[in-house]
Amino acid sequence: MTIDLNIEDPRWDALDLATLAEAASDAALAELGLDPAQWDISLLGCDDARIAALNADFRGKPAPTNVLSWPSDERAAGIDGEMPLPPDPVDPELGDIAIAYDTCAREAEAAGKAITSHATHLLVHATLHLLGFDHERDADADLMEGLESQILVSMGHADPYSDDAMGRDQAEGQ
Repeated sequence: MTIDLNIEDPRWDALDLATLAEAASDAALAELGLDPAQWDISLLGCDDARIAALNADFRGKPAPTNVLSWPSDERAAGIDGEMPLPPDPVDPELGDIAIAYDTCAREAEAAGKAITSHATHLLVHATLHLLGFDHERDADADLMEGLESQILVSMGHADPYSDDAMGRDQAEGQ
């Protein structure tokens, strides 16, 4: 996986965002049978002010969120609960992700988990969005959350949905 990283908020440097992102995206791709070495993602590590501006510009929601993603291509499944189309290897760019330090840190503290663990979850979540997964419909949310759980457990993290500690409410901004 190649991560094109742009750090706007230096607090991400202390967490080694590049390493977290590479591990999260590699695990997500591998879980889906895709070779991580073939794909590229652009990642912005920012603060709440920046992500609120992006959220307003792209989603019409002028408030901070934890993570946003912009797939390079439409890959969504045509039927609720089905796997999306795989990415085309001719174009290795999967898309862009922005993650907000402030919101990530607040959510991690509220859930009683390490910020690195929560950031990893958000990066897995965003990578799945780049791959065409979403959580707009219940069947799609079940599929996506199941994959997130499998991926995170395989990485040695707790299942974020086992006790609904984070749930759809906090992950809805992607």
